[in-house]
Amino acid sequence: MTTKIFRAGMLRSVAGSLAAIVAATAAWPALAQGMVGAPRPGQISLPESVTVIGHEIDFFHNAILLPIITVICLFVLALLIYVVLKFNARANPVPSKTTHHALLEVAWTVVPVLVLLGIAIPSFRLLNHQLIIPDADLTVKVTGNASWAWTYSYPKDEGGGFEFQSRLLDQDTLAPGKLRLLDVDNEAVVPVNKVVRMQVTADVVGIIHSFVVPAFGVRIDAVPGRLNETWFKAEKEGIYYGQCSKLCGKDHAYMPIVFRVVSEEAYKAWLVEGQKKFAAVETPVRLAATESNN
Repeated sequence: MTTKIFRAGMLRSVAGSLAAIVAATAAWPALAQGMVGAPRPGQISLPESVTVIGHEIDFFHNAILLPIITVICLFVLALLIYVVLKFNARANPVPSKTTHHALLEVAWTVVPVLVLLGIAIPSFRLLNHQLIIPDADLTVKVTGNASWAWTYSYPKDEGGGFEFQSRLLDQDTLAPGKLRLLDVDNEAVVPVNKVVRMQVTADVVGIIHSFVVPAFGVRIDAVPGRLNETWFKAEKEGIYYGQCSKLCGKDHAYMPIVFRVVSEEAYKAWLVEGQKKFAAVETPVRLAATESNN
């Protein structure tokens, strides 16, 4: 009797899980509207990029890394098959006593060096493009908190003068259309086709976070006592998701990042609304002074 009850419970659980998966997949086209940066069920590819840096990362991955990885994997596989067939006891009863081969040793030294050079040169170009920040249209300061949340600060001289925390929504009362473990209570908002300079740090407790938005091609560590900078220029309006990618404690998995990219008019309206919604901080939001890299 107990076994039958257990089996029935397992069947109901499996059926419920399958129904949830089918429902989520069926509803995805509606959920994906305006969510260019949202992951898709079963996705194994890189997310759609909406910044220049993101496009360059895609090219580096697809046109340079993948061909090299494919060739190396096929070569190693062919070499293993050759060794198994050529040097097994039946085909080669008398083993070779060769201890070294000068040409092979030169080849397996030179070829990897050339491969690494072929990867390094475009990689350094990409890193240089990421590190040189163009003249920014606006600046947003991001602080990773010890309470496993993100704080976004908008400077007053750019129409803001407020800051707010962004936390994961309560998963038990998640509204329809919201994504589990991704949507937050307060989204960061930026205008489309504007250069956004991100100043990223962490509070003084000593926990290091990592701020990552794949669709923007952005990944930068949030380190206490240090101000790191990066930038992006989103080309499409929509909602873009990211997460903390540094193991930072028990709630590391619950630190999603959500950016809403809107038109310039909508952004200005949001700034006005933000000044009312978020209590003005007693001290003005201060950002680090930076010199133009142009």
